[in-house]
This record gives sequence, C-alpha cells and structure tokens, in this order.
Amino acid sequence: MDRWGMTIPLSGQTPLESKQVISELAELGYTDAWSAEVNGTDGLIPLALAADWAPTLRLGSAIVPVYTRGPALLAMSAATLADLAPGRFVLGIGTSSKVIVERWNGGEFAKPYARVRDTLRFLRDALTGKKITQRYETFEVDGFRLERPPAVPPKIALAALRPGMLRLAAREADAAITNMLSPQDVRKVRAEVGADTELIARIFVVVTEDRERARAIGRRLLAGYLTVPVYAAFHEWLGRGEALRRMQELWAAGDRRGAVEAIPDEVVDDLIVHGDPATCRARIREYVASGLDTPVLAPLLGADVPVAQAVRDLAPER
Repeated sequence: MDRWGMTIPLSGQTPLESKQVISELAELGYTDAWSAEVNGTDGLIPLALAADWAPTLRLGSAIVPVYTRGPALLAMSAATLADLAPGRFVLGIGTSSKVIVERWNGGEFAKPYARVRDTLRFLRDALTGKKITQRYETFEVDGFRLERPPAVPPKIALAALRPGMLRLAAREADAAITNMLSPQDVRKVRAEVGADTELIARIFVVVTEDRERARAIGRRLLAGYLTVPVYAAFHEWLGRGEALRRMQELWAAGDRRGAVEAIPDEVVDDLIVHGDPATCRARIREYVASGLDTPVLAPLLGADVPVAQAVRDLAPER
C-alpha cells in the first residue's frame, strides 16, 4: 500500500485544535501521522492523542532527540506509545542540532553518531523487557528494566542526512528519516540505504499558485534550516554548496534579511513543493517515484487556504 503521511499537529495549531482534521486523515486517504519536536509541541503527546483520535493510522516521531531525554526515559516513553497504538507506532530518533541540545536544553552535543548508535542499541534491548547493565561509548546504564515492556515493540527509525548515519539506519534500524531534499536528491539518499530500508521524508508544501509568495514563504523556512551545520553539510554533500554559499556568508555576518534573499529561486523550487493541489500532489509523487517510501506532508502557513483545508486538498487521489 502506498503511504501518504501528514505532520501533526497542523502548523500554527495546538494538538486539540488539530483534533478534527487528525480524526479525518484515514478517511481522506492518509496512512500516517508524524510529529516533530523543535521549539513548539513536543514529539510524543500529539501521538498519544492521535492514537485515540485516529485508531488506524501509523504514528511516528520525526524525531525525538537522543540527547534531551535519558535512555531509560526514552524507553519508557516509547513503551507507553507502543501500548497505546500496538503495531502502529514508529519511534523516530536522531541527534537534533547543537542549538537545540546545548543552547536550549543545557546538554552537550558530543559524538552524535555514537550517541544515536548507542541509544538505538539500548532501546532494542530495553523494549523487549531485558534488564540492561552496560557501558556504551557515550553513556552507561546500570540495572534498568522496563516495568511494562510493550506487547509489540515499536519499530525504530533513525534521522539521517549523510552516508554514515544513513548506513547505520540501514544496518541496525527499521527505517531512515530524512528531510529538506528534492525528488532528485532522494535517489542519492536511497543509494546509501539500499532497497530494503524504508525511507521517510518530511515534505514542506505551500498550496498557492502565486509563485513569488510561495518562494517568500519557502525562503524564510529554508534560511532557518540550511544555516544549521548538519543541514549545511547535507546540502554540501547533495551538491548545493556553491548555490548556498552567499546565504551562509550573510547569515554568519549577522545579515539575516540578506541571507534569506540570497537563497536562489531554483533551490526554493527544489526543496519546497508549491502550486495548486494537483500540482503539489504530482510533485510529491515524484519523490515516491525517485525512491521515497513515505512522504510526510507539512503544509505551511501563509498559503491561499487555511492549513486544515490544505490537508484535505492534498489528500491522495483514490
């Protein structure tokens, strides 16, 4: 079955404000609902609510950071969601970013590859109910055992942007989650994970036929992402280093407005889906044709229609 996901809660809404649309998703043809966690809603509570509101959807976190919850707490949270949505929950974990981990949460963004690998290996064992006493490279666990291991342990997906993490996802996780890429980029990412690993990506969408308006919305979003070191390195690997050089220089110099304006039109058009609903759906199908298994749509505020209507307009054709 083709998968077609939606980001919850909807942009600009609380989980409760999104309840009606979330409850409609399956009837509209969506198969998945995926949360996010940056500086708004946390990545797990919306899924707990959606487990009741949308009892047939697959639910996933994309992602919860491995630094901002201890390993045991992460295992408990995953077990709780797995109990609420047996066989329907995918725990998506990743590094997040230095800003989120250190400046916002007081942690230390050290050895990200090893921290993700160690957390994945710990979770694999802990979610079966095994008692864990082990020294990993990046942390140590002494005597932890879940009081209530889930009857169906959740699948685990890794956020991955470059070859090392993509290959780790292919070897040891159930899926890879990526973000902020074009249909053509999917082919390069797919080559790293192979044919057998599920590939998931969030796709940002602006439903409007006003191209310049869509680009303005897209530029503001892209500036916030593509200046983060992990995303800058990702797009260097994808071949956009030179196209984004001026933006990076202006951002580093403190010229935020200039940096936003310096993002080329072709980069915005590559990374942000925009147009009328039919055009947007066709573009999303290009991602699937390029090797993406699960597109997770994220309609952005500021388009021609309210986000709730955009969700309905972007539903897959049946």
